Amino acid sequence: MSNAYDVIVIGGGISGLTAAKLLVESGLNVVVLEARNRVGGRTHTIRNKEVQYVDVGGAYVGPTQNRILRVAKELGVKTYKVNVQERFIHHKKGKTHAFHGLFPPSWNLFVILDYNHLWRTIDEWGKEIPVDAPWKAPHALEWDNMTMKEFIDKVCWTRAAKRFAQLFVNVNVTSETQHVSALWFLWYTKLCGGTDRMFSVENGGQERKFVGGAGQISEKIMELLQDRVKLERPVVRLDQSGDNVIVETLNHENYQAKYVISAIPPVLTTKIHFNPQLPATRNQLIQRLPMGSVIKTMMYYKETFWRKMDYCGAMFVEDENTPVEIALDDTKPDGSCPAIMGFILSRRATALTHLTKEERKKRICEYYAKVFGTKEALQPVHYEEKNWCEEQYSGGCYTAYFPPGVMTQYGSVIRQPVGKIYFAGTETATQWSGYMEGAVQAGERAAREIMCKMGLISENEIWVPEPESVDVPALPFNKSFLERNLPSARGLVRFIGFSTFLAVATLGFFAHKKGFVFRV
Repeated sequence: MSNAYDVIVIGGGISGLTAAKLLVESGLNVVVLEARNRVGGRTHTIRNKEVQYVDVGGAYVGPTQNRILRVAKELGVKTYKVNVQERFIHHKKGKTHAFHGLFPPSWNLFVILDYNHLWRTIDEWGKEIPVDAPWKAPHALEWDNMTMKEFIDKVCWTRAAKRFAQLFVNVNVTSETQHVSALWFLWYTKLCGGTDRMFSVENGGQERKFVGGAGQISEKIMELLQDRVKLERPVVRLDQSGDNVIVETLNHENYQAKYVISAIPPVLTTKIHFNPQLPATRNQLIQRLPMGSVIKTMMYYKETFWRKMDYCGAMFVEDENTPVEIALDDTKPDGSCPAIMGFILSRRATALTHLTKEERKKRICEYYAKVFGTKEALQPVHYEEKNWCEEQYSGGCYTAYFPPGVMTQYGSVIRQPVGKIYFAGTETATQWSGYMEGAVQAGERAAREIMCKMGLISENEIWVPEPESVDVPALPFNKSFLERNLPSARGLVRFIGFSTFLAVATLGFFAHKKGFVFRV
């Protein structure tokens, strides 16, 4: 058979391509089979005269995402900072509140305490979860059987904090609080460096974007790999019953190799016919990991009118009727193509998917006008969107999530090879899972596992620590004494309640001693 290789990589996203790149650089004969007519997977850069370029998929990078920054630098792709110079917006109950900083401020002491207790608890609980084996955490079973909705109800006392906590989950994992395991979400947050690092623009996961778009990374690796990347080759059958693995594509081409890397979302492997069939636990796992739901939107304007109002374009919108819950300035670094990027998330993506593109555009503009308080928002010059829920070769975005009970029952096989099949994809990462960084880590790790199996490297060279990016250094998030030690809102109420009881009891005792009578 002429189509014979050392390794077949299934999936031409960042994870599959970085795996292939490392294998080819190590002297191996590799082919990448990609189902779509493009590379990039869940990253996708569109180019046209109205926008120059725009990322309708994965786009953001920041400090501690050192692998994707290293790969981008090797390929000559530069980064620029997302604009957060002016004020952020928090819109709720029909009112717009402007602020500087990471999280919306509050004048309500109980809300302040609740916010602080929420972030602190997520980070504190996360400390006891092993990054490579969350199912081994001391409270794994208890936390895995708990939804994030139950976690939020347990930790938060005020309605304001509960609402923002729900937004926090929706934004970060494009799914609903009642659908995701608390263990998985706590682990996911830990992998991103904690709540501050994950949620922040400055010094966080959304600090930067790539000049020219994130899609270039995959496109440039494809150029390096030349004809080793085959587009429009959905894999439908995988047979490892013989000496070599035989992989068949939808157009009836057969490829054979010593090893295979699957670098597609776990649920998409259910589209492949395996011989012999997958082990029971792996087969059960891949049927239980749904993808998040998101429509990514970009609204273009004649000018950055929001900056004139001292708004940076970043907004959190807490309103059940809003299409967009979170937005960021998407203007080019040179000030051209003024735009606001907005995510339609989870239940909203499902609810609005039946509308036409024009209807979604109109609804978004109307909300931007309400939030910014200006009719200028009603006059866009262009609109782009990407509904990831309808992508059959992604299944959704940003990532697969673990519903309650799945991590502890099936999670331990997520990276386990099946015969000669090894698993990459951002879902298998132990740092920044769900992000481009996680995709690179997973792809290179799977490649090294095969290199180790072939005797090219030793076992202790599989997991390679990544040096910090010189260009994008990480600053620490230092917590003040108060942030570390303030009581929770519920704790303060209990304390006040107990103190009040003591005060009344003491007063009653002295009144009784003095012979006073209190009448109701």
